[in-house]
Amino acid sequence: MSAEEPPKIEFPCDYPIKVLGRSCADFETLIVAVFERHAPGFDQETITVKGSSKGTFTAMTITITATGPEQLKALHEDLMATGIVNMVI
Repeated sequence: MSAEEPPKIEFPCDYPIKVLGRSCADFETLIVAVFERHAPGFDQETITVKGSSKGTFTAMTITITATGPEQLKALHEDLMATGIVNMVI
């Protein structure tokens, strides 16, 4: 039996990314700035933001036009380097 390979992503494509981190005054601004560096001109109207019930965490979902795995890897590394992001899905 051979293990099934995960489906390949065909680039470029619309790619939603969820970012979860500790809530702070500049959370949304910092996250959008990182996305602008890696996917300039993405549609900011599609951003969804949701706070946790106690307000401790904020989740943002941002859809970009992904150009390749290198872009996604660099975006993930920069998001985690902010120090306010706990998880990128």
